[in-house]
Amino acid sequence: MVITAVICIIYSWFYYKKFVLLKITINFYINKIMEKRILGTQGLEVSALGLGCMGLSFAYGTAVDKQHGIKIIREAYEQGINFFDTAEAYGIANEELVGEAVSPFRKDVVIATKFGFKGGQAFNGQDSRPENIRAVAEESLRRLKTDVIDLFYQHRVDQNIPIEDVAGTVKDLIQEGKVKYFGMSEAGAETIRKANAVLPVSALQSEYSIWWREPELEVLPVLEELGIGLVPFSPLGRGFLTGAITQNTKFESTDFRNSLPRFSEENRSANQKLVDLLSAIASQKQATPAQIALGWLLAQKPWIAPIPGTTKSNRLTENIGGASINLSAEDVKKIDDAFAQTTIQGDRYPAQIQQNVGK
Repeated sequence: MVITAVICIIYSWFYYKKFVLLKITINFYINKIMEKRILGTQGLEVSALGLGCMGLSFAYGTAVDKQHGIKIIREAYEQGINFFDTAEAYGIANEELVGEAVSPFRKDVVIATKFGFKGGQAFNGQDSRPENIRAVAEESLRRLKTDVIDLFYQHRVDQNIPIEDVAGTVKDLIQEGKVKYFGMSEAGAETIRKANAVLPVSALQSEYSIWWREPELEVLPVLEELGIGLVPFSPLGRGFLTGAITQNTKFESTDFRNSLPRFSEENRSANQKLVDLLSAIASQKQATPAQIALGWLLAQKPWIAPIPGTTKSNRLTENIGGASINLSAEDVKKIDDAFAQTTIQGDRYPAQIQQNVGK
């Protein structure tokens, strides 16, 4: 009986090892299959889609359980995503969550985080003093459990600190081996040029989607000219373009969308026609509205890598499917022509937040 038990244990161990090896092999090929994109001129390579981790613990109501957050991040990696986005301003727990979740495969992923607010709080105003940039870098390294930050963004432009000083400080951190690449967020065209003259900017993170097209006016041409990648946040319109949000949707009291004019009940109703458009195209492509919205973004430029976020496994898989949507030039034109006939209702941000964008 003892011998039988030992044999069973040996067989169990053998098949477990085979299962682990098979899973590692599958994950390896999945990561090979997911398209990779180059951001900037310095060689930063990321998966075509990243994962915006903010919503796991910040801005969209109650934070998810830590173990659930880790599960979502690891599922993203297993399905081909190697680009994970966080920030000091999303709370200490967010960086710690990302750091713990990616620790088993840290060398295979790109972690992006951000500096630039007083005390790490967005509503306290900007703080891109060199000493604060350095302090945030040290804290982020500790919370992320890593020895280098792959992509370090200035979260918002600080008009009290010359952008040349900001870029110079990050350049020093790169030379010290604490940061690999420099990024900016929601910056205007001229500021991007000034920063890039001191230190090549690998990526700009800004909102860009079918229903927020402002970057096309000035920012995208400058990015293309200078060879800078674009990382669109809220590529699904903070969830609206998925079709899951209607005029009757009720958000938690702590949900950031309650403060956004575009998400008023009246404006959600008026903007539903855009979701209806995406749904019609999705049905033709055997896809979902979210996948069409992401496919549209990926079809714009080869140096664009959106970072949709989610707290749900099924939505994660759905979003990743968007990377496989191949929209023809005719498809894109059809979407653009329909958009041109649509007037989106509601400002993107309230005035006090919008004033910090595009500087």
